[in-house]
Amino acid sequence: MSNPAQPIDVAVIGATGYTGRELLRLLARHPNARVKLVTSRQHQGTLISDIHPVLRGVIDLPCVQLDLSAIADSCAFCFCALPHGTSMEICGQLVERGVRVIDLSADYRLRDPNLYAEWYNRSHRDAAHLKEAVYGLPELFAADIARARLVANPGCYPTAAVLALAPLAEASAIHLDRIVIDAKSGISGAGRSPSLDFHFPECDENLWAYKPGEHRHTPEMQTVLAQIAGDEATVRVLFVPHIVPLERGILATIYAPLRRRETTEDLLDMYSAYYAGSPFVRVSPDLPRVKNTAYTNFCDLSVRVVGDTVLVFSALDNLLKGASGTAVQNLNLMLGLPETAGLLP
Repeated sequence: MSNPAQPIDVAVIGATGYTGRELLRLLARHPNARVKLVTSRQHQGTLISDIHPVLRGVIDLPCVQLDLSAIADSCAFCFCALPHGTSMEICGQLVERGVRVIDLSADYRLRDPNLYAEWYNRSHRDAAHLKEAVYGLPELFAADIARARLVANPGCYPTAAVLALAPLAEASAIHLDRIVIDAKSGISGAGRSPSLDFHFPECDENLWAYKPGEHRHTPEMQTVLAQIAGDEATVRVLFVPHIVPLERGILATIYAPLRRRETTEDLLDMYSAYYAGSPFVRVSPDLPRVKNTAYTNFCDLSVRVVGDTVLVFSALDNLLKGASGTAVQNLNLMLGLPETAGLLP
């Protein structure tokens, strides 16, 4: 592992949202990274600590206009926290200027541009770097991430689901074409922009499903699970997300038919062995609770066998392990640092 004598200068593009705030909080305490500049189209000249008061006296940089040359001249790494469809206009240009990029949007998660166009209703305009991008789930692709110029940070729901299913998929222990994922997420997953559905009187003491079978994270889950299981695998996921009146957190309950007889104890042993080298995945016989992962980079997993079905339970913080925490974990791999640098509670 390397240990840079001087902190690495990093930029954060689109720093005013919830994931941007969490990213800056993590970087502020990182032993080997220093935030050099932050950008915002709407808040140029405003101190980032006035937008996110938790950063006052910690990071008091002014938000600046996006300037790719300025980033390339001053920063070795860049986190891009822009909306889907916008990152592809920027990330490739930064990579070609010598900046290593971690993109938190969905623009580089799907390797097939036709699949991206189908689910995101727009053509992909950076096919060259789409082919190069590495899917940034550290527990599964650490070696590739360490060498990458461009990392596609996973979505929050796919992180919970793929970590939950990877041991079973790799072992061919389940029928991959009949997976049901029932997941609940806190309100912060919808972002910081206000809307009626997430107005307090609408979401308090309320619970609802949305986009059943149509959520954009579905192809991401299927693609990564097929990669884990093997090129010939056919993966079909029925994914139903729900909004619950929590600020943050995801709990996924996953149902998959077993291909052979298994016991709960055997599968717990399988999961413990699979994630033995993963510092942020905790396997336990106790069923996960979102409160135990809130404000951390942990994903908690457990399993139960009921008849010929395995139930997998996965909990994580959607803003940290589901977004900014994994982004910093990826930075650590790219720097040759321990994955835990700046991330332990």
